[in-house]
Amino acid sequence: MPRTLSSQITMEKTPSYFVTREAPRRIFNMSRDTKLIVVVRNPVTRAISDYTQTLSKKPDIPTFEGLSFQNRSLGLVDTSWNAIRIGMYVVHLESWLQYFPLSQIHFVSGEKLITDPAGEMGKVQDFLGIKRVITDKHFYFNKTKGFPCLKKTESSTLPRCLGKSKGRTHVQIDPEVIEQLRDFYRPYNIKFYETVGQDFRWE
Repeated sequence: MPRTLSSQITMEKTPSYFVTREAPRRIFNMSRDTKLIVVVRNPVTRAISDYTQTLSKKPDIPTFEGLSFQNRSLGLVDTSWNAIRIGMYVVHLESWLQYFPLSQIHFVSGEKLITDPAGEMGKVQDFLGIKRVITDKHFYFNKTKGFPCLKKTESSTLPRCLGKSKGRTHVQIDPEVIEQLRDFYRPYNIKFYETVGQDFRWE
């Protein structure tokens, strides 16, 4: 991490931290006062998005259904597949709670980040204890992407949007498969809501 003054906040983003077993201990040993921000979204949608992204790079991978289940007729979900395992948020959170109190962890709704980016960013700024400088005037909705983008700043002539890998149209999945995965995630989601004290309404 770069050296910072007491009046500054250093931020670093690595999506895999949340699901990496060694990360909580290592971050705690570096700085036990670290504040953690985790963006979560409906785990079924997240898994489909993950698969869509992988498919764009490796078109010959097995079907989503084939990777999701050990035995679909028995409803046995394959939790060894990363795309499925990542969405079991409460399982990963338990590792973090061994080192950090819940008061140092803020969960951002991935769905609300799209529908109300300024509202979610307001909560992030409050959590970090900084003035709300990012507001709705900083965003516009990009119809092509289907996502909000940051308006151009004084230092940049172009607006900031998510990269090419984001906002892809998801692969069409059999509704029955989606229903089976919803059933699978339900108990994990409920336990996650109870643990963090926030209902993300993924049902």
